[in-house]
Amino acid sequence: MTVSAPPPEVPPEPPARSSPEIPLEIADSARARRRGLLGRAGVTGALLLTPASGVHTLRMRFAIDVAYLDREWRVLSVRTMRPGRIGLPRPWARHVIEAEAGAMARWGVRRGARIVVRGAGHGGG
Repeated sequence: MTVSAPPPEVPPEPPARSSPEIPLEIADSARARRRGLLGRAGVTGALLLTPASGVHTLRMRFAIDVAYLDREWRVLSVRTMRPGRIGLPRPWARHVIEAEAGAMARWGVRRGARIVVRGAGHGGG
């Protein structure tokens, strides 16, 4: 997974050094999406849930960052969720990326950014 800059209509932030390459697990079956990050003490990289429009952190052991993506792989919003929360589904979201809290900011994932998923036959580039 790589992150590219948001379009010009999104207020610019300090220039990124380069698009980070982030290890990405893909949960594209109903079973894998239900399991998500449950039972883990952490995650290396991120987890892509597809298709998905919402998540919860019930029975999770750690806080997570959640990026909601549209069908064009653009970030609609990014939220941090503490354990034990239920997030409202985002109507236009088609994919969700989960990572440990703080990771999205480090990677430059913010509203308007485009996510590129390489390999495994998933869209985005």
